[in-house]
Amino acid sequence: MTTLRDAALTSKAWPFEEARRLLKRVEGQGKDHVLFETGYGPSGLPHIGTFGEVARTTMIRRAFEVLSDIPTRLICFSDDLDGMRKVPDNVPDPEGLRAHLQKPLTSVPDPFGTHESFGAHNNAMLRRFLDTFGFEYEFYSATEFYASGRFDDTLRLAAERYDDLMAIMLKSLRDERRETYSIFLPIHPETGRVLYVPMKHVDAAEGTVTFDDADGREWTLPVTGGQVKLQWKPDFGARWAALGVDFEMYGKDHAANTPIYDGICKVLGGRPPEHFTYELFLDAEGHKISKSSGNGLSIDEWLTYAATESLSYFMYQKPKTAKRMHFDVIPKAVDEYHQQLRAWPEQDAAAQAANPVFHIHSGQVPASDMVVPFSMLLNLASVSGAESKDKLWGFINRYAPGASPEENPQLDRAAEGAVRYYEDFVRPVKVYRSATPGERDALEDLRDRLRAWEGAADDEALQGAVYDVGRERFDPMRDWFRALYQVLLGADQGPRFGGFIALYGVEETADLIDRALAGDLATD
Repeated sequence: MTTLRDAALTSKAWPFEEARRLLKRVEGQGKDHVLFETGYGPSGLPHIGTFGEVARTTMIRRAFEVLSDIPTRLICFSDDLDGMRKVPDNVPDPEGLRAHLQKPLTSVPDPFGTHESFGAHNNAMLRRFLDTFGFEYEFYSATEFYASGRFDDTLRLAAERYDDLMAIMLKSLRDERRETYSIFLPIHPETGRVLYVPMKHVDAAEGTVTFDDADGREWTLPVTGGQVKLQWKPDFGARWAALGVDFEMYGKDHAANTPIYDGICKVLGGRPPEHFTYELFLDAEGHKISKSSGNGLSIDEWLTYAATESLSYFMYQKPKTAKRMHFDVIPKAVDEYHQQLRAWPEQDAAAQAANPVFHIHSGQVPASDMVVPFSMLLNLASVSGAESKDKLWGFINRYAPGASPEENPQLDRAAEGAVRYYEDFVRPVKVYRSATPGERDALEDLRDRLRAWEGAADDEALQGAVYDVGRERFDPMRDWFRALYQVLLGADQGPRFGGFIALYGVEETADLIDRALAGDLATD
């Protein structure tokens, strides 16, 4: 029988493809572990891109663990020694932070008053964020990494090979930037600010740098012990060398820098890790999502309407393809995720290896209790005017008598999210239209069939009745279903209509048709 490991060796699922590439790198190397890294700039709160990067890296990590018995580690590295370049708008007393511009974030007072520094506050938010979603990781602070001496050997080597490192960087800079650029950023001994100044001298033997500050005073500092930090691009590659990173993924906006990162790593005696470059998320208009502009969808907003697993499912899908990250992707993500859960138990090892839910749940795949799709719950909320999930449960219990909030927690969470989603996004834009004469005739026929219905409210039988009405009058049949959705539901598309009737109720659907034919629904 084919095992999951056998299937993983040939699976086209992208986490397994990346894991196989990584396995080739480390086979025969005698490594006692494989190191994954993700980086974080702690200038603000964690966002949906942070979730995506850690979730996808974890998917590859778990895929590697299927293929190999070599232990793995994941480091989440916070660049909290970076200088605060601007004062955030979303903090208490932003003016009070202005005096601390260009200081390392771990030297800036915490405006929230809960931690020893702004950097420590944001690091705590990051760790809480990662812990909430159950990620397994080790947290590294750049401030501690530099100050503790763990980076010292790499920094001394950077001083020794300063010219080679500068040659890599200067190729990528404009002429005016080259005049003042240095890979080293000294931290002023008096002001505590991170200085962007040219180096007058780099002493390879002593491991020191000499520079003038803004007042023209000359200083000489050791590159070790956290008194000097590296510019962010050299720092990226230097971390790879210092830590022995085997894998790191980053967004397409970093892709052009990959030769720089790799070159820095090699000059510092390291072997560049395997990379994975993912496409960026777009907002509803197709613009790149950014923290500063606040466009697109935040993780808190997603979780207002749907569970974390649906977000993980969205992250899994085609990471090398740019995708719109907007509210209208949520219903589809929820329903497709549960379709995959339902498929899992009957699949063989090869299909399971390719199923997104394996990678979302690291192989520990739960059962789906969604006896009603999320899209159907939205339509039910619409026609019933539900303002709480309790009203939806009245319909659900009739459709699936054994279901309950206690026995179907996924469905209960989805019902709550569907009501919120309907109120926020569907109700404001709903437009019902009147039926045409031909559509009116078909709707009257369907209503009469429902009034005369004597059998059980069976999805398939009711779908057959809907088809019979439409088949006699519409070609193509999609015109009939479009009419049902637009006239009865105020939408351009909708659920499998027989299932909707079974859920909403046969008599209730007949009444809905009467209301539509009487003009009580139409907004055109």
